[in-house]
Amino acid sequence: MAFEVEARPDGLPAVAAVSAGLDIGLVNNMPDSALEGTEAQFTALLRAACGERTVRLRVASLPDLPRGEEARALIEARYWPLDTLLASKPDALIITGTEPKAGVLSDEPYWRQLTGVMDHAATRTISSIFSCLAAHAVALHLDAITRQRLETKRFGVYSERIQVEHPLTANLGEVVRTPHSRWNDLSADALLDAGYTILSASPDGGVGTFCRQGASLLLLFQGHPEYEERTLLKEYQRDVGRYISGEYRQYPLTPQGYFGSEAVALLGDFERGCRAAPPKSLAAFPFKEVARTLKNDWTAHAVGIYRNWLDFIETRKRNAARAA
Repeated sequence: MAFEVEARPDGLPAVAAVSAGLDIGLVNNMPDSALEGTEAQFTALLRAACGERTVRLRVASLPDLPRGEEARALIEARYWPLDTLLASKPDALIITGTEPKAGVLSDEPYWRQLTGVMDHAATRTISSIFSCLAAHAVALHLDAITRQRLETKRFGVYSERIQVEHPLTANLGEVVRTPHSRWNDLSADALLDAGYTILSASPDGGVGTFCRQGASLLLLFQGHPEYEERTLLKEYQRDVGRYISGEYRQYPLTPQGYFGSEAVALLGDFERGCRAAPPKSLAAFPFKEVARTLKNDWTAHAVGIYRNWLDFIETRKRNAARAA
């Protein structure tokens, strides 16, 4: 087994006609505060899923995304230039979302660059993954499917039932657990009408995982199977902070299916205190106490579907080499 995160090259690396192992590009578009954490999550997931195969990971980001000085310096020091990454002919891409700023995705300042990456993924890779907002963006760009705003945030860990037999869902069992954190949704009917295959869904969480077969197999997640154990807790704490600062008018809902009874009691006490006498900071938020109660019941499923994805890519690459 060999897993490597490849360093930023000085120039365009030489690419053999058929290189051994798999070359994966991660286009990490998350906001500055989540940039390194997201990279670490996908790196850990791929490392766990790669098995006996060789996987080389190359990380880039959309240049047009607004960045602070620290994040910009990190990207310039370690990340591949996007054009260099795409020119290196990766076998697959993983494209993350980011925090939306515009009311319509196509009005985002990075939309032109994102659609270019999506077109590359759809036509020049064996398969590619689109996460959360990126899944919504590719459905809009390729099939004019418009996401719909939810009345309340879809936030928590949902039990999704496998809908069809598919190579990507092999050996996952009947139900997979998946974290979600989003305000928008793609409907099952719209996806089916456009020819997508729904792989997993739940009554309260909607469509979780779906795919689109064209020149490339596109695997799309409305949720975040890559999340670590504390990621949703950090997001909930952030939302509580936005309530305390006055950015949010309503106290945020706790993530569904994530906290046990002890955590619910701790967070309920803090919420009641906030409503009675709003604090000036999050200093009293019981993060450590709640974190100790958390149980990760989704990463095994995430590793399983990513392993199936890598199996699919490896098989297609091997068959193409034999046919050449």
